[in-house]
Amino acid sequence: MPHTAPPPTASPHNHAHAHAHAHEDVHHDLHADQGALPGEHPGRDPNPVIKVTDLAWLEFQKPDLTGTARFLRDFGFTPTYQSTTELHVQGTWGGSPCLIVRRGKKSQFLGPAFFAADDHDVLRLAEALSAQGARVHKLPETIGGTGVTVRDPAGNRVRVVSTVDSLLRLTEPDDPESTVHPFNFHGELRRPNATQRTDIQPARVQRLGHVVLQTNRYQEVLNWYLHHFGMIVSDFMFYPGQRHRGPVMSFIRCDRGNTPSDHHTLALTLGPVNRYVHSAYQVSDLDTLAAGGDFLHDQGHYRSWGVGRHVQGSQIFDYWRDPDGFLVEHFADGDMFDNTLEPGWAPMTASGLSQWGPAATADFMGIRPGRELLREIAGVLSSLAHDDNEFDLERLLGLLKVARS
Repeated sequence: MPHTAPPPTASPHNHAHAHAHAHEDVHHDLHADQGALPGEHPGRDPNPVIKVTDLAWLEFQKPDLTGTARFLRDFGFTPTYQSTTELHVQGTWGGSPCLIVRRGKKSQFLGPAFFAADDHDVLRLAEALSAQGARVHKLPETIGGTGVTVRDPAGNRVRVVSTVDSLLRLTEPDDPESTVHPFNFHGELRRPNATQRTDIQPARVQRLGHVVLQTNRYQEVLNWYLHHFGMIVSDFMFYPGQRHRGPVMSFIRCDRGNTPSDHHTLALTLGPVNRYVHSAYQVSDLDTLAAGGDFLHDQGHYRSWGVGRHVQGSQIFDYWRDPDGFLVEHFADGDMFDNTLEPGWAPMTASGLSQWGPAATADFMGIRPGRELLREIAGVLSSLAHDDNEFDLERLLGLLKVARS
């Protein structure tokens, strides 16, 4: 059963000093763990069709593959395949490509691909979604293997794949560049008579971690992934004062049984527009992340938000915009959960997005003046004008409250 904790209460001490030290109170009670209340979403499906094991890759379309390749190298990827029409990049841990970018007239996110446990699960999923036209097919020779391609309720193209060609690992476990820096702390001397030096260079991405998607049909999309892919929720978030209406964001992990998996492989959030929000890529540690950020800054790239540490997932993060405006994240030291943990519940606030670090920026929150904000405003008007989605006036007011929090 989920653990249910009573709402935390402020102490007289906090009230006494709230005015004098207001800047110290934005994270008060931030780390209180609260479980589900009776009747709330359980965060998992009792009888899923299959259980995906990980995120395989993400697919994008962009008009300028040369400029895209340059940024991705600066970000820390290694190109593994490039033609006039397609670009693949990988992390140092090998496996499958992290990103597949195809040439197209406009920049857009095409969709994610997930790993099935085996070919039988690919077939099982195709049979379950055959009414939607799902069929097992061979993947391109540049990838290998088989897959099934479907559309989720938000319209995202989603692939589930198996037996893809495995890319070689680019570093060995004992490679100094793939290991965490040795630190002298906690009374343990690990670096006697040696200095600590970190080169300002690309961060050397190890692997793809997660993708975040926004949808105006949040509950429907969430339940679709839980049922068809066997994923389970690690944390729910709700708009302050609107918990009775249910969650508006979920951090979702793969169910690998007693083998821990990333706190979230997929995150879904309610919003007026169905769109990509960001994707995240693991690096080895804080030094690598920070030095890689300095390198990106020196190359003229735009930092959206960072460096800080998240609450849900606990990752150390650093967010950047690529040349086409897509948000991408370096992260390190994320949580890993097995399938025994029940979902946590927390209010969504801007200040609650991080444990430490600078305040969430207008760019990260999507309220920086520009084309993205204009698209979001147009989406608000469209969603409010139709009743075939979950984004109504009360939800809009909740979202505005989050942005001001």
